[in-house]
Amino acid sequence: MTSRRSRIDDAPSDSESSDSRDEEGWNDVEDDEEETQEVISLLDDRVFPDVMSMLAHCKEKHGFDFLGVRQRLQLDFHGCVKLVNFIRQRVHEGLPVSENISSSDIDDDQYLKPVLDDDAVILSLFDLPELQQSAGPAQGGDNATLVDDLLKRNSELQGELARVTEQFESYRAAVKQTLDERWGDADQAEAEASKAAKGKGVEKKEDASKSYWESYAGTEIHETMLKDTVRTDAYRDFIYNNKHLFAGKTVLDIGCGTGILSMFCARAGASRVLAVDASAIITKAQENIFHNGLSSTITCISGRIEEVALPVDQVDIIVSEWMGYCLLFEAMLPSILWARDRYLKPDTGLLVPSHASLWLAPVADPQYVADNVAFWRDVYGFDMRAMQAGIYDEARVLQWAATNTTTIAKSKNGTNTNTTTTAAATDHEPEIEGVVGTPCGFKLLDLYTVSTADLSFTTPYATTSTTEIDVLDGFLIWFDTFFSPSPSRSASQHAVTPSSRAAEWAAQAADRVAFTTGPWGRDTHWKQGLLLCKPPRESGAKDAPPAVRKGEEISGEIKFSVPEDHARGLAIRMTWNGDRAQTWTLR
Repeated sequence: MTSRRSRIDDAPSDSESSDSRDEEGWNDVEDDEEETQEVISLLDDRVFPDVMSMLAHCKEKHGFDFLGVRQRLQLDFHGCVKLVNFIRQRVHEGLPVSENISSSDIDDDQYLKPVLDDDAVILSLFDLPELQQSAGPAQGGDNATLVDDLLKRNSELQGELARVTEQFESYRAAVKQTLDERWGDADQAEAEASKAAKGKGVEKKEDASKSYWESYAGTEIHETMLKDTVRTDAYRDFIYNNKHLFAGKTVLDIGCGTGILSMFCARAGASRVLAVDASAIITKAQENIFHNGLSSTITCISGRIEEVALPVDQVDIIVSEWMGYCLLFEAMLPSILWARDRYLKPDTGLLVPSHASLWLAPVADPQYVADNVAFWRDVYGFDMRAMQAGIYDEARVLQWAATNTTTIAKSKNGTNTNTTTTAAATDHEPEIEGVVGTPCGFKLLDLYTVSTADLSFTTPYATTSTTEIDVLDGFLIWFDTFFSPSPSRSASQHAVTPSSRAAEWAAQAADRVAFTTGPWGRDTHWKQGLLLCKPPRESGAKDAPPAVRKGEEISGEIKFSVPEDHARGLAIRMTWNGDRAQTWTLR
């Protein structure tokens, strides 16, 4: 299966057992505590190496004596957990916290649910001093009485240790159940639903999106995306250069990932940001947002945008990085369009980005074919042609060539307005080895008006050969992305056309941003899609195609559709030179 970005197979998972309560199990708990490095203050964003120094800070800086409240209320382990989560919830909601907390304030079991995942304060509750008992120790008596008292106290401590251990294990189970309820245990839900369906004699269709969400749960894929500076800088520059559009607005970030776009919007002055993601990465986003002091502005919501209940009826702005290989692989755009129709304010609502266009160009590179196709006919003297099976049926994702020129889009007054936009800004692109025809923009998606049905299409294209070639080896597919500052659906001053080039368009105004993923731009993690053409003898053509002369037109139709067996895949079919036709898939 082809994946959109260099992703890891599986996210790390907690493999610790919570069943054992013997001495070995208790040591595991201690190991977990020793691994905890940061204790986040209950009342602000400061971080401490241990819980006692944090509580001292809260008492000195904020006048809140946690140990005093615990002593006054005589709180056991579960009571302390509730107190911690009660305080964090009030701080999260911007409410004051005082020492006048009563038992009834924290009586609700909802405070067993963690406000902060893996809260080091809760895991460090065992390090706190023991509660002082209301009755003091026995006075007087002989040595025998003293020994009896010590033995009795030792027995009590042993019992307390056993109870605390049991409480901790119960708490861990409660946390797991809470997280399953909050974020959704996809595997368990899928298994139970499947079992129920089979019990009724009905086969439940497997969720085609399950592996898609799972692929975004790990760190590596997000690191790849964040380090794609063409991508990330474009979003940052548009948001920061247009802060007046975001100030005081409600923003919906769909597929928020690590939360980077949500934090850009919050820093730009948005009054409220709703960050939605169906992947388990949402828990990391929540922590990232908390550590950067933006929890009061950004709310993380776990689930599919079509299924979650947002706390608002409408939003001013929808921001999302939805683009996949060849633009439409992974089929995330339909979710954006659904949210547009459901939540975006009509007429005034802003989409970020606003437009995307698809491009192609013919390629001919005998050396590439020799290295990647003919290679299998002679591998250390062995014929491995079996490995060639399907080599012409799947689209390949690669960076065709390094950029040999860089153009920075500038505004009309000559100042740099978008250092992320790099593409040829003239009618004649610099020559790139193997690209043998003019680029052709064959599809423009205006996100304000396009529908999900429009994403499956057939359209004509035409490109002109820039050199004479013996054999056409394939086509490159890429896309340009545009960020228009105007929410108006008919704003001519920011119009994007199918022939608009990213750099040229962005250079016309300082508040515009655009970028290309084509071979003439800086490398991106999207790269380009390569569609290798079958040799005439394998495609069924009766005669070998004639050589392509310089200046000759290469034209036909290109079709984008969704494979029947892969809802998030992409099928591309092209015709050219009259009688040639072929289909490629991305899975």
